[in-house]
Amino acid sequence: MIQTIDYLAILPTLIVAVGSVVVLMADAFGTPRRVTGLLTVLILAAAAVALVPGHGRTTFCTGSSCSYVADDFATLFQAIVLLTALVVVLLSHGEIGRSALPAGEYHFLLLAAVTGALLLASGRDLITLVVALETLSLPVFALVALRRYDGVASEAALKLFLVSVVSSAVTLFGISLVYGVTGAMHLDRVAAGLTRVPADLKPVAAVGVVAVIAGFGFKVAAVPFHFWAPDVYQGAPLPVAAFLSVVSKAGGFAGLTLVLTAGFWPLGGTWGPLLGVLAAATMTLGNLLAMRQRDVVRLLAWSSVAQSGFMLAPLAGGTRVRPHEWMTATAAYVAMYAIMNIGAFAVVTVVARRGRRDLGDYRGLARANPGVAIALAFFLVCLAGLPPGVMGLFAKVVVFKAAVGGAATWLAVIMAVNTVLGLYYYLGWAARLFSPAERAETVRVGRTGGIAIAVSLAGALVVSAAPELVLHAAALAVP
Repeated sequence: MIQTIDYLAILPTLIVAVGSVVVLMADAFGTPRRVTGLLTVLILAAAAVALVPGHGRTTFCTGSSCSYVADDFATLFQAIVLLTALVVVLLSHGEIGRSALPAGEYHFLLLAAVTGALLLASGRDLITLVVALETLSLPVFALVALRRYDGVASEAALKLFLVSVVSSAVTLFGISLVYGVTGAMHLDRVAAGLTRVPADLKPVAAVGVVAVIAGFGFKVAAVPFHFWAPDVYQGAPLPVAAFLSVVSKAGGFAGLTLVLTAGFWPLGGTWGPLLGVLAAATMTLGNLLAMRQRDVVRLLAWSSVAQSGFMLAPLAGGTRVRPHEWMTATAAYVAMYAIMNIGAFAVVTVVARRGRRDLGDYRGLARANPGVAIALAFFLVCLAGLPPGVMGLFAKVVVFKAAVGGAATWLAVIMAVNTVLGLYYYLGWAARLFSPAERAETVRVGRTGGIAIAVSLAGALVVSAAPELVLHAAALAVP
Protein backbone atom coordinates (compact mmCIF):
# COMPACT_ATOMS: atom_id res chain seq x y z
CA MET A 1 0.00 0.00 0.00
CA ILE A 2 1.36 3.40 -1.00
CA GLN A 3 0.53 6.12 1.49
CA THR A 4 0.43 9.79 0.64
CA ILE A 5 2.32 12.14 2.93
CA ASP A 6 0.86 15.42 4.12
CA TYR A 7 4.01 17.47 4.57
CA LEU A 8 2.17 20.30 6.28
CA ALA A 9 1.12 17.91 9.05
CA ILE A 10 4.68 16.78 9.75
CA LEU A 11 6.27 20.17 9.00
CA PRO A 12 7.25 21.12 12.59
CA THR A 13 8.88 17.74 13.22
CA LEU A 14 10.46 17.76 9.76
CA ILE A 15 11.95 21.25 10.28
CA VAL A 16 13.60 20.22 13.53
CA ALA A 17 14.85 16.89 12.13
CA VAL A 18 16.35 18.45 8.99
CA GLY A 19 17.59 21.41 11.01
CA SER A 20 19.59 19.11 13.29
CA VAL A 21 21.54 17.83 10.28
CA VAL A 22 22.00 21.39 8.96
CA VAL A 23 23.45 22.47 12.32
CA LEU A 24 25.86 19.54 12.38
CA MET A 25 27.03 20.23 8.82
CA ALA A 26 27.39 23.95 9.53
CA ASP A 27 29.63 23.16 12.47
CA ALA A 28 31.71 20.79 10.33
CA PHE A 29 32.47 23.73 8.02
CA GLY A 30 33.73 25.86 10.90
CA THR A 31 30.66 27.91 11.77
CA PRO A 32 31.28 29.92 14.98
CA ARG A 33 29.64 28.73 18.17
CA ARG A 34 27.46 31.81 18.49
CA VAL A 35 26.13 31.36 14.94
CA THR A 36 25.39 27.69 15.60
CA GLY A 37 23.34 28.63 18.65
CA LEU A 38 21.49 31.32 16.72
CA LEU A 39 20.73 28.86 13.92
CA THR A 40 19.29 26.41 16.47
CA VAL A 41 17.08 29.14 17.91
CA LEU A 42 15.82 30.01 14.41
CA ILE A 43 15.05 26.34 13.68
CA LEU A 44 12.99 25.99 16.85
CA ALA A 45 11.19 29.27 16.15
CA ALA A 46 10.42 28.16 12.58
CA ALA A 47 9.04 24.85 13.88
CA ALA A 48 6.82 26.74 16.33
CA VAL A 49 5.46 28.91 13.48
CA ALA A 50 4.89 25.75 11.40
CA LEU A 51 2.48 24.45 14.02
CA VAL A 52 -0.17 26.79 12.60
CA PRO A 53 -0.48 25.50 9.00
CA GLY A 54 -0.12 21.88 10.10
CA HIS A 55 -2.81 22.08 12.76
CA GLY A 56 -5.73 19.70 12.33
CA ARG A 57 -4.10 17.55 9.63
CA THR A 58 -3.31 13.83 9.56
CA THR A 59 -0.96 11.65 7.54
CA PHE A 60 0.39 8.10 7.22
CA CYS A 61 -3.19 6.78 7.33
CA THR A 62 -4.55 3.30 6.69
CA GLY A 63 -8.30 3.49 6.35
CA SER A 64 -9.60 5.55 9.25
CA SER A 65 -6.49 4.96 11.38
CA CYS A 66 -3.57 7.37 11.15
CA SER A 67 -0.05 7.11 12.53
CA TYR A 68 0.55 10.89 12.71
CA VAL A 69 -2.11 13.33 13.89
CA ALA A 70 -1.55 17.07 14.33
CA ASP A 71 -4.66 17.69 16.44
CA ASP A 72 -5.12 20.20 19.27
CA PHE A 73 -3.56 17.86 21.83
CA ALA A 74 -0.42 17.36 19.75
CA THR A 75 -0.16 21.08 19.03
CA LEU A 76 -0.38 21.96 22.73
CA PHE A 77 2.39 19.58 23.76
CA GLN A 78 4.55 20.45 20.75
CA ALA A 79 4.26 24.14 21.63
CA ILE A 80 5.38 23.35 25.20
CA VAL A 81 8.33 21.32 23.91
CA LEU A 82 9.49 23.94 21.40
CA LEU A 83 9.21 26.93 23.72
CA THR A 84 10.99 25.25 26.63
CA ALA A 85 13.65 23.85 24.29
CA LEU A 86 14.22 27.42 23.11
CA VAL A 87 15.00 28.46 26.70
CA VAL A 88 17.34 25.46 27.06
CA VAL A 89 19.27 26.57 23.96
CA LEU A 90 19.64 30.07 25.41
CA LEU A 91 20.96 28.61 28.66
CA SER A 92 23.37 26.37 26.76
CA HIS A 93 25.42 29.19 25.25
CA GLY A 94 27.43 29.87 28.40
CA GLU A 95 27.68 26.20 29.36
CA ILE A 96 29.18 25.27 25.99
CA GLY A 97 31.96 27.81 26.46
CA ARG A 98 32.68 26.99 30.12
CA SER A 99 32.71 23.22 29.69
CA ALA A 100 34.37 23.28 26.25
CA LEU A 101 31.52 21.29 24.73
CA PRO A 102 31.50 20.78 20.94
CA ALA A 103 28.81 23.26 19.87
CA GLY A 104 27.77 21.49 16.69
CA GLU A 105 27.37 18.08 18.30
CA TYR A 106 25.57 19.59 21.28
CA HIS A 107 22.95 21.43 19.23
CA PHE A 108 22.56 18.48 16.84
CA LEU A 109 21.83 16.10 19.72
CA LEU A 110 19.47 18.60 21.33
CA LEU A 111 17.46 19.04 18.14
CA ALA A 112 17.39 15.28 17.57
CA ALA A 113 15.92 14.77 21.04
CA VAL A 114 13.36 17.52 20.41
CA THR A 115 12.36 15.67 17.24
CA GLY A 116 11.51 12.63 19.34
CA ALA A 117 9.49 14.71 21.80
CA LEU A 118 7.49 16.29 18.96
CA LEU A 119 6.80 12.88 17.45
CA LEU A 120 5.63 11.52 20.80
CA ALA A 121 2.84 14.09 20.92
CA SER A 122 1.59 13.26 17.41
CA GLY A 123 2.15 9.52 17.18
CA ARG A 124 -1.00 7.41 17.14
CA ASP A 125 0.37 3.90 16.78
CA LEU A 126 2.57 1.89 19.13
CA ILE A 127 5.48 1.54 16.70
CA THR A 128 5.65 5.30 16.09
CA LEU A 129 5.54 5.96 19.83
CA VAL A 130 8.39 3.52 20.52
CA VAL A 131 10.51 5.07 17.75
CA ALA A 132 9.73 8.52 19.17
CA LEU A 133 10.73 7.41 22.67
CA GLU A 134 14.07 6.12 21.43
CA THR A 135 14.64 9.23 19.29
CA LEU A 136 14.12 11.29 22.43
CA SER A 137 16.24 9.08 24.68
CA LEU A 138 19.31 8.16 22.62
CA PRO A 139 20.63 11.71 22.02
CA VAL A 140 20.24 12.51 25.71
CA PHE A 141 22.79 9.81 26.66
CA ALA A 142 25.38 11.61 24.59
CA LEU A 143 24.33 15.05 25.86
CA VAL A 144 24.82 13.93 29.46
CA ALA A 145 28.25 12.47 28.65
CA LEU A 146 29.42 15.27 26.38
CA ARG A 147 31.86 16.51 29.03
CA ARG A 148 34.18 13.74 27.95
CA TYR A 149 36.77 14.05 30.73
CA ASP A 150 34.27 14.34 33.57
CA GLY A 151 33.89 11.04 35.41
CA VAL A 152 30.67 12.12 37.10
CA ALA A 153 29.08 12.93 33.73
CA SER A 154 30.19 9.60 32.27
CA GLU A 155 28.75 7.73 35.24
CA ALA A 156 25.46 9.61 34.94
CA ALA A 157 25.26 8.85 31.22
CA LEU A 158 25.92 5.15 31.85
CA LYS A 159 23.16 5.00 34.47
CA LEU A 160 20.73 6.72 32.13
CA PHE A 161 21.71 4.40 29.30
CA LEU A 162 21.21 1.22 31.34
CA VAL A 163 17.88 2.37 32.74
CA SER A 164 16.66 3.44 29.31
CA VAL A 165 17.65 0.13 27.74
CA VAL A 166 15.71 -1.76 30.41
CA SER A 167 12.68 0.51 30.00
CA SER A 168 12.74 0.07 26.23
CA ALA A 169 12.88 -3.71 26.61
CA VAL A 170 9.96 -3.66 29.06
CA THR A 171 7.95 -1.39 26.75
CA LEU A 172 8.56 -3.58 23.71
CA PHE A 173 7.65 -6.70 25.66
CA GLY A 174 4.37 -5.07 26.69
CA ILE A 175 3.64 -3.96 23.13
CA SER A 176 4.29 -7.49 21.84
CA LEU A 177 1.72 -8.86 24.29
CA VAL A 178 -0.83 -6.20 23.36
CA TYR A 179 -0.28 -6.86 19.66
CA GLY A 180 -0.55 -10.60 20.20
CA VAL A 181 -3.91 -10.15 21.90
CA THR A 182 -5.42 -7.45 19.66
CA GLY A 183 -3.58 -7.92 16.36
CA ALA A 184 -3.35 -4.12 16.02
CA MET A 185 -0.80 -1.34 16.40
CA HIS A 186 -2.87 1.79 15.80
CA LEU A 187 -4.22 3.05 19.11
CA ASP A 188 -7.86 3.21 18.01
CA ARG A 189 -7.67 -0.38 16.74
CA VAL A 190 -5.93 -1.50 19.94
CA ALA A 191 -8.82 -0.04 21.95
CA ALA A 192 -11.34 -1.83 19.75
CA GLY A 193 -9.40 -5.07 20.11
CA LEU A 194 -9.21 -4.82 23.90
CA THR A 195 -13.00 -4.50 24.15
CA ARG A 196 -13.47 -7.95 22.70
CA VAL A 197 -10.53 -9.85 24.20
CA PRO A 198 -11.51 -13.42 25.21
CA ALA A 199 -11.64 -14.04 28.95
CA ASP A 200 -8.64 -16.39 28.89
CA LEU A 201 -6.48 -13.71 27.23
CA LYS A 202 -7.44 -10.80 29.48
CA PRO A 203 -4.57 -11.50 31.94
CA VAL A 204 -2.12 -11.39 29.02
CA ALA A 205 -3.57 -8.07 27.86
CA ALA A 206 -3.37 -6.69 31.40
CA VAL A 207 0.30 -7.69 31.72
CA GLY A 208 1.04 -6.05 28.37
CA VAL A 209 -0.67 -2.81 29.38
CA VAL A 210 1.13 -2.71 32.74
CA ALA A 211 4.49 -3.33 31.02
CA VAL A 212 3.94 -0.44 28.61
CA ILE A 213 2.99 1.85 31.51
CA ALA A 214 6.13 0.75 33.35
CA GLY A 215 8.22 1.64 30.31
CA PHE A 216 6.78 5.13 30.25
CA GLY A 217 7.24 5.27 34.03
CA PHE A 218 11.00 5.13 33.50
CA LYS A 219 10.85 8.09 31.12
CA VAL A 220 8.84 10.33 33.46
CA ALA A 221 10.80 9.25 36.58
CA ALA A 222 7.84 7.76 38.43
CA VAL A 223 8.54 5.63 41.52
CA PRO A 224 9.84 2.89 41.50
CA PHE A 225 11.43 3.72 38.14
CA HIS A 226 12.89 7.03 39.33
CA PHE A 227 16.29 6.06 40.74
CA TRP A 228 18.27 7.38 37.76
CA ALA A 229 17.02 10.96 38.00
CA PRO A 230 19.02 12.54 40.89
CA ASP A 231 22.41 11.20 39.77
CA VAL A 232 21.80 12.02 36.11
CA TYR A 233 20.61 15.55 36.86
CA GLN A 234 23.66 16.13 39.06
CA GLY A 235 26.16 14.76 36.54
CA ALA A 236 24.70 16.33 33.40
CA PRO A 237 25.39 19.90 32.23
CA LEU A 238 22.71 22.05 33.83
CA PRO A 239 20.92 22.92 30.55
CA VAL A 240 20.70 19.18 29.81
CA ALA A 241 19.26 18.58 33.29
CA ALA A 242 16.68 21.29 32.53
CA PHE A 243 15.91 19.54 29.24
CA LEU A 244 15.36 16.23 31.01
CA SER A 245 13.23 17.86 33.67
CA VAL A 246 10.92 19.71 31.29
CA VAL A 247 11.14 18.74 27.61
CA SER A 248 11.72 15.03 28.11
CA LYS A 249 9.09 14.83 30.84
CA ALA A 250 6.51 16.67 28.72
CA GLY A 251 7.14 14.28 25.82
CA GLY A 252 6.86 11.27 28.12
CA PHE A 253 3.55 12.41 29.59
CA ALA A 254 2.17 13.20 26.15
CA GLY A 255 2.92 9.64 25.02
CA LEU A 256 1.63 8.06 28.24
CA THR A 257 -1.62 10.05 28.13
CA LEU A 258 -2.22 9.12 24.50
CA VAL A 259 -1.56 5.42 25.08
CA LEU A 260 -3.92 5.25 28.05
CA THR A 261 -6.69 7.29 26.49
CA ALA A 262 -6.68 6.25 22.86
CA GLY A 263 -5.41 2.69 23.23
CA PHE A 264 -5.77 1.16 26.69
CA TRP A 265 -9.00 2.82 27.79
CA PRO A 266 -11.02 -0.45 27.93
CA LEU A 267 -8.69 -1.72 30.69
CA GLY A 268 -8.96 1.47 32.77
CA GLY A 269 -10.18 -0.58 35.70
CA THR A 270 -6.76 -2.29 35.73
CA TRP A 271 -4.37 0.60 35.22
CA GLY A 272 -6.38 3.28 37.09
CA PRO A 273 -5.73 1.96 40.64
CA LEU A 274 -2.14 1.11 39.66
CA LEU A 275 -1.46 4.69 38.58
CA GLY A 276 -3.07 5.96 41.78
CA VAL A 277 -0.59 3.97 43.85
CA LEU A 278 2.31 5.09 41.63
CA ALA A 279 1.22 8.72 41.93
CA ALA A 280 1.04 8.55 45.73
CA ALA A 281 4.42 6.82 46.04
CA THR A 282 6.08 9.15 43.54
CA MET A 283 5.01 12.43 45.13
CA THR A 284 5.65 11.21 48.68
CA LEU A 285 9.12 9.78 48.13
CA GLY A 286 10.13 12.70 45.91
CA ASN A 287 9.13 15.28 48.52
CA LEU A 288 10.63 13.43 51.48
CA LEU A 289 14.01 13.08 49.79
CA ALA A 290 13.92 16.64 48.40
CA MET A 291 13.64 17.88 52.00
CA ARG A 292 17.02 16.31 52.80
CA GLN A 293 18.99 17.79 49.91
CA ARG A 294 21.63 20.51 50.14
CA ASP A 295 22.68 20.42 46.50
CA VAL A 296 20.14 22.54 44.60
CA VAL A 297 20.33 20.37 41.46
CA ARG A 298 19.54 17.20 43.41
CA LEU A 299 16.78 19.12 45.17
CA LEU A 300 15.25 20.06 41.82
CA ALA A 301 15.68 16.47 40.67
CA TRP A 302 13.70 15.08 43.61
CA SER A 303 11.23 17.93 43.25
CA SER A 304 10.77 16.89 39.63
CA VAL A 305 10.05 13.33 40.76
CA ALA A 306 7.44 14.65 43.20
CA GLN A 307 5.83 16.78 40.50
CA SER A 308 5.51 13.66 38.32
CA GLY A 309 3.31 12.22 41.05
CA PHE A 310 0.94 15.18 40.78
CA MET A 311 0.82 14.76 36.99
CA LEU A 312 -0.03 11.07 37.36
CA ALA A 313 -2.77 11.70 39.94
CA PRO A 314 -5.59 12.60 37.49
CA LEU A 315 -4.95 9.38 35.57
CA ALA A 316 -5.87 7.33 38.63
CA GLY A 317 -9.57 7.88 37.81
CA GLY A 318 -9.41 5.25 35.07
CA THR A 319 -12.84 4.37 33.74
CA ARG A 320 -14.59 6.09 36.67
CA VAL A 321 -14.26 9.47 34.99
CA ARG A 322 -14.46 10.66 31.40
CA PRO A 323 -11.03 10.71 29.67
CA HIS A 324 -11.53 14.35 28.69
CA GLU A 325 -11.51 15.43 32.34
CA TRP A 326 -8.32 13.79 33.54
CA MET A 327 -6.50 14.37 30.26
CA THR A 328 -7.30 18.07 30.60
CA ALA A 329 -5.99 18.15 34.18
CA THR A 330 -2.75 16.39 33.28
CA ALA A 331 -2.16 18.52 30.17
CA ALA A 332 -2.78 21.75 32.08
CA TYR A 333 -0.47 20.71 34.93
CA VAL A 334 2.32 19.71 32.53
CA ALA A 335 2.05 23.07 30.74
CA MET A 336 2.23 25.09 33.95
CA TYR A 337 4.96 22.91 35.44
CA ALA A 338 7.08 23.38 32.32
CA ILE A 339 7.02 27.17 32.75
CA MET A 340 7.74 27.02 36.48
CA ASN A 341 10.54 24.50 36.35
CA ILE A 342 12.37 25.84 33.29
CA GLY A 343 12.47 29.21 35.06
CA ALA A 344 13.95 27.73 38.23
CA PHE A 345 16.57 25.87 36.20
CA ALA A 346 17.37 29.05 34.26
CA VAL A 347 18.28 30.89 37.46
CA VAL A 348 20.17 27.94 38.92
CA THR A 349 22.17 27.62 35.69
CA VAL A 350 23.20 31.27 35.90
CA VAL A 351 24.07 31.16 39.62
CA ALA A 352 25.93 27.84 39.39
CA ARG A 353 28.44 29.15 36.85
CA ARG A 354 30.95 29.64 39.66
CA GLY A 355 30.27 26.28 41.21
CA ARG A 356 27.61 27.54 43.63
CA ARG A 357 25.25 24.59 43.90
CA ASP A 358 24.73 24.42 47.66
CA LEU A 359 21.65 25.91 49.30
CA GLY A 360 23.92 27.97 51.54
CA ASP A 361 25.38 29.70 48.49
CA TYR A 362 21.99 31.31 47.84
CA ARG A 363 21.91 33.09 51.19
CA GLY A 364 21.82 36.84 50.63
CA LEU A 365 21.41 36.58 46.85
CA ALA A 366 18.71 39.28 46.95
CA ARG A 367 21.28 41.73 48.23
CA ALA A 368 23.80 41.03 45.48
CA ASN A 369 21.40 40.42 42.57
CA PRO A 370 17.86 41.53 43.43
CA GLY A 371 16.45 40.74 39.97
CA VAL A 372 17.80 37.18 39.88
CA ALA A 373 16.71 36.51 43.46
CA ILE A 374 13.18 37.83 42.91
CA ALA A 375 12.83 35.73 39.74
CA LEU A 376 13.96 32.55 41.54
CA ALA A 377 11.72 33.30 44.52
CA PHE A 378 8.74 33.71 42.21
CA PHE A 379 9.43 30.39 40.46
CA LEU A 380 9.82 28.62 43.82
CA VAL A 381 6.56 30.11 45.11
CA CYS A 382 4.86 28.94 41.92
CA LEU A 383 6.19 25.40 42.41
CA ALA A 384 5.01 25.51 46.02
CA GLY A 385 1.53 26.57 44.86
CA LEU A 386 1.26 29.80 46.83
CA PRO A 387 0.30 33.37 45.85
CA PRO A 388 1.53 35.37 44.03
CA GLY A 389 2.48 32.26 42.04
CA VAL A 390 -1.17 31.70 41.23
CA MET A 391 -0.52 29.28 38.39
CA GLY A 392 1.10 26.77 40.76
CA LEU A 393 -1.91 26.96 43.07
CA PHE A 394 -4.30 26.73 40.13
CA ALA A 395 -2.46 23.68 38.73
CA LYS A 396 -2.74 21.85 42.04
CA VAL A 397 -6.43 22.71 42.36
CA VAL A 398 -7.01 21.27 38.89
CA VAL A 399 -5.41 17.91 39.73
CA PHE A 400 -7.13 17.83 43.15
CA LYS A 401 -10.48 18.26 41.43
CA ALA A 402 -9.66 15.52 38.92
CA ALA A 403 -8.62 13.12 41.70
CA VAL A 404 -11.78 13.72 43.73
CA GLY A 405 -13.92 13.51 40.61
CA GLY A 406 -12.38 10.13 39.85
CA ALA A 407 -13.48 8.80 43.25
CA ALA A 408 -9.86 8.77 44.45
CA THR A 409 -10.47 10.81 47.61
CA TRP A 410 -7.71 8.91 49.41
CA LEU A 411 -5.25 10.17 46.77
CA ALA A 412 -6.47 13.75 47.23
CA VAL A 413 -5.61 13.48 50.94
CA ILE A 414 -2.10 12.27 50.12
CA MET A 415 -1.76 15.11 47.61
CA ALA A 416 -2.72 17.63 50.30
CA VAL A 417 -0.07 16.25 52.67
CA ASN A 418 2.55 16.35 49.93
CA THR A 419 1.67 19.93 49.06
CA VAL A 420 2.57 20.85 52.65
CA LEU A 421 5.82 18.85 52.42
CA GLY A 422 6.74 20.77 49.28
CA LEU A 423 6.28 24.06 51.10
CA TYR A 424 9.11 23.11 53.47
CA TYR A 425 11.92 23.06 50.95
CA TYR A 426 10.54 25.50 48.37
CA LEU A 427 9.91 28.24 50.94
CA GLY A 428 13.08 27.35 52.84
CA TRP A 429 15.09 27.94 49.69
CA ALA A 430 13.20 31.16 48.92
CA ALA A 431 13.79 32.44 52.47
CA ARG A 432 17.54 31.96 52.10
CA LEU A 433 17.56 34.37 49.16
CA PHE A 434 16.53 37.23 51.45
CA SER A 435 18.48 36.17 54.57
CA PRO A 436 21.51 38.20 55.68
CA ALA A 437 24.87 36.82 54.61
CA GLU A 438 28.41 37.60 55.67
CA ARG A 439 29.44 37.92 52.06
CA ALA A 440 27.14 38.39 49.11
CA GLU A 441 29.01 37.91 45.86
CA THR A 442 27.45 39.43 42.76
CA VAL A 443 26.33 36.93 40.14
CA ARG A 444 27.21 37.88 36.59
CA VAL A 445 24.25 37.28 34.31
CA GLY A 446 25.20 36.90 30.65
CA ARG A 447 23.05 38.15 27.80
CA THR A 448 21.62 34.78 26.82
CA GLY A 449 21.13 33.75 30.45
CA GLY A 450 19.31 37.01 31.14
CA ILE A 451 17.09 36.50 28.10
CA ALA A 452 16.28 32.93 29.22
CA ILE A 453 15.30 34.13 32.71
CA ALA A 454 13.30 37.02 31.28
CA VAL A 455 11.40 34.78 28.86
CA SER A 456 10.61 32.26 31.61
CA LEU A 457 9.57 34.99 34.04
CA ALA A 458 7.36 36.69 31.45
CA GLY A 459 5.61 33.40 30.70
CA ALA A 460 5.14 32.68 34.41
CA LEU A 461 3.71 36.14 35.07
CA VAL A 462 1.30 35.92 32.14
CA VAL A 463 0.03 32.49 33.16
CA SER A 464 -0.21 33.53 36.83
CA ALA A 465 -2.31 36.51 35.79
CA ALA A 466 -4.76 34.30 33.88
CA PRO A 467 -4.15 30.59 34.67
CA GLU A 468 -7.61 29.67 33.48
CA LEU A 469 -6.41 30.34 29.92
CA VAL A 470 -4.06 27.35 30.15
CA LEU A 471 -6.85 25.17 31.49
CA HIS A 472 -9.14 26.39 28.73
CA ALA A 473 -6.48 25.65 26.11
CA ALA A 474 -5.94 22.18 27.56
CA ALA A 475 -9.70 21.51 27.62
CA LEU A 476 -9.97 22.53 23.98
CA ALA A 477 -6.92 20.45 23.03
CA VAL A 478 -8.09 17.22 24.62
CA PRO A 479 -10.39 15.21 22.29
